Amino acid sequence: MAKKLYVGNLSYNTTEDGLRNLFSGFGSVASAKIIFDRETGNSKGFGFIEMSSDEEASAAIAGTNGREFEGRQLRVNEAMDKPRRERSVGYGNSW
Repeated sequence: MAKKLYVGNLSYNTTEDGLRNLFSGFGSVASAKIIFDRETGNSKGFGFIEMSSDEEASAAIAGTNGREFEGRQLRVNEAMDKPRRERSVGYGNSW
């Protein structure tokens, strides 16, 4: 079963392909996603990697957490499922 990893402190110039290439050295990468700001389109400096197995995910964490990549020291750990918050509809405050 695939395991999702959080990758923080990314360079704002890091691409999803670059991230995928870094983690592919530890196993099969099911997906690579960098998070971008909706308004500016700029990277938020973090992303997610999905490794194909728990063993590959553990190896990827051990091999990349604290490692320098594109001038930044990465923070890599298992991603925690965060409940999605409901977005308010409309404008202004509801009285």
